[in-house]
Amino acid sequence: MSVNDFKNAKSLQPLLFFTFLLAVIILLKFSGIADKLTDMREWINGLGFWGPLVFVLVYILAVVLALPGSAITIAGATLFGSVWGVALVSIASTIGASICFLISRYLARDFILRKFSQNEKFHKLDRMVEEHGAMVVAITRLVPVFPFNVLNYGFGLTGVPLRTYVFWSWLCMLPGTILYVVGTDTILRGISEGKIPWLLVSVLLFAAVILAFLVSWARKKLSVKDNKDIVQK
Repeated sequence: MSVNDFKNAKSLQPLLFFTFLLAVIILLKFSGIADKLTDMREWINGLGFWGPLVFVLVYILAVVLALPGSAITIAGATLFGSVWGVALVSIASTIGASICFLISRYLARDFILRKFSQNEKFHKLDRMVEEHGAMVVAITRLVPVFPFNVLNYGFGLTGVPLRTYVFWSWLCMLPGTILYVVGTDTILRGISEGKIPWLLVSVLLFAAVILAFLVSWARKKLSVKDNKDIVQK
């Protein structure tokens, strides 16, 4: 992965995020999905203590089955709001990603290796781990250079330690989780209440600043490493 690729990914991330949120607004307003999500919220609330657990289990299953997680993340914001939504999505996505890692490393390594043998993105990820070490976990979780599912199973085939993978995956997925969950909750409350929820907007902006800082940090780390490699060569 070159520094230019990293810059391009960084520059596209805000555009992709706000385009996604705009699509959510249009979808909720004109498709009637908001009413269905309200029904789902009532069903989840009716489960009492088991509601959040059911949501987490469904989310984990979706991650293991390599299904798109964005829709479930939006559902988490709709069902539980910002605070619990962020907490539950963060827990579920981290556990799901960890299970994928363990499956790839210990249970189905040969099968997944055959599946990824022709996957150029995996080979690029493998080269990045060899060149930059475990720092790649943080970088790739912050910047959407690789598909989420490729990372979950691909890292299990590399030499990254499980503890390092779990910690950096959780930490560096968290800002994005906050952006999606709080962003969705902000939109939903704005539509339902007819006013701007400024507290949520403040949290959203704070999360965006933190994410920008972390991406900048990762970019500098990668750039320094590349420069060292050039000098050594």
